[in-house]
Amino acid sequence: MKGTTVKAKPFLKWAGGKTQLLDEIMSRLPIEMKEGKITRYIEPFIGSGAVMFELVQTYHIEDVWIWDINPELITVYQVVQKDVESLIERLAHLEKQFLPLEKEKRKEMYYSVRDQFNETLLDFDFHTYGEHKIERASQFIFLNKTCFNGLFRVNKKGEFNVPMGDYKNPTICDSDNLRAASAVLQHVNIYQGDYKQSREFINNKTFVYFDPPYRPLSTSSSFTAYSKFDFTDENQKELAQYYRELDKQGAFLMLSNSDPKNTDPNDEFFDELYAGFHIERVTARRNINSKGNSRGAINEILVTNYFAQ
Repeated sequence: MKGTTVKAKPFLKWAGGKTQLLDEIMSRLPIEMKEGKITRYIEPFIGSGAVMFELVQTYHIEDVWIWDINPELITVYQVVQKDVESLIERLAHLEKQFLPLEKEKRKEMYYSVRDQFNETLLDFDFHTYGEHKIERASQFIFLNKTCFNGLFRVNKKGEFNVPMGDYKNPTICDSDNLRAASAVLQHVNIYQGDYKQSREFINNKTFVYFDPPYRPLSTSSSFTAYSKFDFTDENQKELAQYYRELDKQGAFLMLSNSDPKNTDPNDEFFDELYAGFHIERVTARRNINSKGNSRGAINEILVTNYFAQ
C-alpha cells in the first residue's frame, strides 16, 4: 500500500497510544513482513492506530482489518474514511468558534458540545451510516483535542465525562493529516465489535497486533475505562487463550501491555499468561497522567510468537 504525500499519523490522542513505541515495535516485526510473505494485517484493538498507519505506509499489505469494541471510536474511523471533507468543514467551524474565545467562554462551548454529545447517546444509531455520524465524529474529535490530557473516558452509561483541558492553541482541525489518514483508510476494512470477531480472517499469512486496554499498574488508574466495558484480569486471561489459539493457526502475533513489575517486582501475571512465548520489556513514557512529574519512563511488555530478526 503506497503512502500519501503527507505521511498519515494518528488523528486522535489516546491513552496508551503507540506513537512513542513505534521504533521498538517496528524493529520487532516478523522477517516475513519485510520479505513480503505476510499479506494481511489485523489489529483488533485499534485505538489511535499508530501501528496500523506506520505499517501500511511502510510495507505492501494486501488486506488490512481493524476492530474496536468502542462504537464512538469506530464511528470516527468510518467518517474519516468516507467523508473526510465534510468532517474537515465541521471541525474547521468548531476551531474558528473556539480559539478566539476567552477561557470562561471556551468552557461554556466545551461543556455545551459535551452535553450535546451525551444527550444523543441513548438514541444514536451506530449501525446506519449518514450525516448524523459526521456530526458525532466532529464532536468526538473536538472533545478529544480540547479535553483534559486528551483522555477518552466514559461512565458506565457510556457518557463522556472528561473535563476541559487547558490548552492555549489546540489544533482541532488538522486537515492535511485527516486527508492523509483518509487516503490510507480507503484500503482498510473497519469493524466495530469484540476482538474475537477477527478469528475468521486470520491465516498463516497474517500478522496480528494486539493492543488491548492495559492492565492498570495501580488501583487508581483509569486507563481501562475507554469504553463502558471494563477489561478485567479475566478478560486478559481470555485474550491470552485467544492468542494461543491463533498461534496454533500459524499466524504471526505481537501483543503489548503494561508491565506489572514496574510496581511489584514479584508480579508474574503476564509472564505466566504468556509462558512459552517471547516476552520483552521495553521502555516507554507515560502519555497521560494527571501529575506532570509522574510521566516518567516505565517498562511495557511486548509478546511475540516468533523470533524478531
